[in-house]
Amino acid sequence: MAARTLHSLSTSPLFLLLLLSALSPPTKAQQPYVNNHQLACENRDFDNITNGFTCNGPRSCRSYLTFWSLPPYNTPNSIATLLNASAAEIQTLNNLTSLTTTIPTRRLVVIPTTCSCSGGGGFYQHNATYRLSGERQETYFSIANDTYQALSTCQAMMSQNPYGERNLTAGLNLLVPLRCACPTANQTAAGFRYLLTYLVAQGDSVSAIAEMFRSSTPAVSSGNELTSDNIYFFTPLLVPLRTEPTRIVITPPSPTPPVATPPQSPPVDPQGGSSSSHKWIYIGVGIGAGLLLLISILSLYFCYYKRSSKTASLIEQNKLTDSSTKRSLPTTSTNQWSIALSNSSDTTSGLKSAIESLTLYRFSDLQSATLNFSEENKIKGSVYKATINGDDAAVKVIKGDVSSSEISLLKKLNHSNIIRLSGFCIREGASYLVYEYSENGSVSDWLHSSNKKKSLTWRQRVEICRDIAEALDYLHNYVTPPHIHKNLESNNVLLDSNFKAKISNFGVARILDEGDLDLQLTRHVEGTQGYLAPEYVENGVITPKLDVFAFGVVVLELLSGKEAVTTVDKEEKEEMLLCREINNVLGGENVREKLKEFMDSSLGDEYPLELAFTMAQLAKSCVAPDINSRPSIAQVLTTLLMIVSSSIDWEPSHDLLHDSGSLGN
Repeated sequence: MAARTLHSLSTSPLFLLLLLSALSPPTKAQQPYVNNHQLACENRDFDNITNGFTCNGPRSCRSYLTFWSLPPYNTPNSIATLLNASAAEIQTLNNLTSLTTTIPTRRLVVIPTTCSCSGGGGFYQHNATYRLSGERQETYFSIANDTYQALSTCQAMMSQNPYGERNLTAGLNLLVPLRCACPTANQTAAGFRYLLTYLVAQGDSVSAIAEMFRSSTPAVSSGNELTSDNIYFFTPLLVPLRTEPTRIVITPPSPTPPVATPPQSPPVDPQGGSSSSHKWIYIGVGIGAGLLLLISILSLYFCYYKRSSKTASLIEQNKLTDSSTKRSLPTTSTNQWSIALSNSSDTTSGLKSAIESLTLYRFSDLQSATLNFSEENKIKGSVYKATINGDDAAVKVIKGDVSSSEISLLKKLNHSNIIRLSGFCIREGASYLVYEYSENGSVSDWLHSSNKKKSLTWRQRVEICRDIAEALDYLHNYVTPPHIHKNLESNNVLLDSNFKAKISNFGVARILDEGDLDLQLTRHVEGTQGYLAPEYVENGVITPKLDVFAFGVVVLELLSGKEAVTTVDKEEKEEMLLCREINNVLGGENVREKLKEFMDSSLGDEYPLELAFTMAQLAKSCVAPDINSRPSIAQVLTTLLMIVSSSIDWEPSHDLLHDSGSLGN
């Protein structure tokens, strides 16, 4: 009876259709979004996602990858070598002049590749080969997410390489399966000929990505099986394309409309009307000369009037000068507070050019705002909390005249991660700088104070690191001319009410002019022990890498909760530098246990060990004794953005401390 039933089923058209469907490849299925599952290297519950995109279309096709240009992978040749692609095609597609053209940092580069089904895994991939140099400690996690910018995953690399995590030694060649895919039957029917693997950037949305590549939001959503617009920075997203992509250009802000030029006169007919055209030329010249004369008269009148007004204003100001000073700058308006200057004429001339956009405060008003600089209002040292027009502010008292160059720098800086100077006052040899108020004090307060507040969470720590890197990147690469902070330490990183980090204390900041070739020398070495790079201490060398070194120390403080310098033996006065301790932590055997011991105990188990390891590696590279071994702040920022994105999705319940094997024991 059972055999008869089975026979009848096997001959049923419905059964045959179901059997055929089960045996056939899923030609109409789309590709699931990786959704940050790549973070847990030993979690194999999502192998169907983390190992690659399923082969559900043609066995091979033309596809495209995207890659953020970063040294040393910032030329067509170097990127092609890393990704096993054609340098000539990269040059042509991205409109570059040569194979060795340096591509600006963090520009998105489109990479043409051939995408094929893997031999036994049933996944699409484009294979690259990576050779371990041995210059730094690398893992499958760091290679996939850092070097290859999440174009691969540690799970895919572990599946396709015969070496264990603890057996990754210098000289080994690793297979790196890069994530790509071919269009499904549904996508082809809809007119999509190619799939591009796009690395999601901070602030991206599905609709913005679709618009960037002239695709459609539904096509991107269905192509990645997205059920919401929730996508993560630095994760790959497939973008269906109808035509081959071109160089990605980020649209800059609209420039100021140019001044309209009058329409050109119609060309003069050389055949006839010659005398008439000459007549109009003479009339035009006459009108122009008349207008020029009128403008000259008005200019002379304006200059005379302005000089008379200025003289009258100065006479009036002498009546308003504070009795304790001999000089005064003009008050800007009845609502603004005035400034009292010292007797130095050099100070006056230097400051006049620096204070144009700053509020000038009366000393008496600052006294009132700080309750006469009372102990109750003291924040730390010589910094006092003030209430000005109902708003909180911080007043820093400096004995002596403040540097006009510092004021000039702070006045022109415009970045959310740099403390804002709003005004100042100078009186009787002391300077009073008024800054925006940072409700949560300094990073040092949270890490090292004897009466420290609640512990910073893992996510807060990585976001603070990102904020500092954003500020330094702005100083090094976007301010003209570039500047070096030169005094970065946890005490100079302030936190606002939302724990956004802001760099402060620019008193010793140094300008790098174009002729300096990013390097200066000084005989006057200053700063805090533990944060100073060796080339600066030994030879007075000043480069942007000086800030990178100090940044690495701050990252280590945030990871460990330790100070930059700790006393090991009080009797012998032996001290341990945090920048050296990290070498012991990440070197030799039992890295996992040593790193867990190194981490701030106040974090408990509330952090992902894989990401902590990546952060520690990043910090170690920043504090490398050799200046040439340190990354640029732009490289640092790119890695940090990936870590922040990954940390946003991590939860304590997804504890990588215990289930991850990407770290050797």
